[in-house]
Amino acid sequence: MNDNTLTVYEPQTLTTPDAVSAIVDLVLDGLTSEHSRRAYERALVDFLAWHGEQGRLPLTKALVQRYRRKLEDDGLAPSTVNLRLSAIRKLVQEAADNGLVDPALANGVKAVKGVKSAGVRSGNWLTREQAQALLDAPDTSTLKGLRDRAILAVLVGCGLRRSEAAGLDFDHVAQREGRWCVVDLVGKGNRTRTVPMPSWAKGALDAWTEAAGITSGRVFRRLRKGGTVDGDQMSAQAIRDVVSEYGALCGLESLAAHDLRRTFAKLAHKGGAGLDQIQLSLGHASIQTTERYLGVAQDLTSAPGDVLGLRLAE
Repeated sequence: MNDNTLTVYEPQTLTTPDAVSAIVDLVLDGLTSEHSRRAYERALVDFLAWHGEQGRLPLTKALVQRYRRKLEDDGLAPSTVNLRLSAIRKLVQEAADNGLVDPALANGVKAVKGVKSAGVRSGNWLTREQAQALLDAPDTSTLKGLRDRAILAVLVGCGLRRSEAAGLDFDHVAQREGRWCVVDLVGKGNRTRTVPMPSWAKGALDAWTEAAGITSGRVFRRLRKGGTVDGDQMSAQAIRDVVSEYGALCGLESLAAHDLRRTFAKLAHKGGAGLDQIQLSLGHASIQTTERYLGVAQDLTSAPGDVLGLRLAE
């Protein structure tokens, strides 16, 4: 946006371009993720253009509800509508904090409900954009955010089950053929497999473990209320709760940990990874049969997790 200096306006509504621009700058400056900044800026530019077409009416609950109906009528996905509503809520909150909007009006806008989704997607998997938004959702300025991003990274980047993520040990993270992998992972049916790890997932793990000061034992630990490491490993239920928390934050209602395993497979396949290599990474029961029929060996150089098209926020 621009560098206009914020000045004092009457606290009824945002009616001038300068006031609006200054508040949008405050919204964007408060976001640490570049991906989130871009998404929120697009959402606010579109909303403010529509707002201008309405004659810059007061930002009331009724006005935002009208905009939500407009987005739904345009055929936007529930997750997209909910992200745009989140950007508007933050805009109005910043305006209220700076005396540009009546706090009662701001509270009304914040009460506008999002759009319910019947499911994440057909087949319960995320698009690349949705998976990227999920990775960017944790606040990495906190220890919890670093841990949660690392959890999401291994679930969607390596296709691990939630029980496998909960049981992930430092001994499982090792180099094979010049790359980092999750090695000797025992999954369903006591089948052991090795899963190549994309570099961005390893980066998320390193950021968490270095900040937490842990080098052995379970990778993912519980945190005390003060934000320090508890020392106890997380349960599979706790891993599920992490996924659910950030799914809701991204407008993905009822997102399950296993949906990220499906997302790994879908995005890897769309990215060009061979189905046989994906099956090896997932450790499906039919892998031995697949190896016999196709005569393949696992490729640790070009692996499924390398072609998901995801990254860590700068």
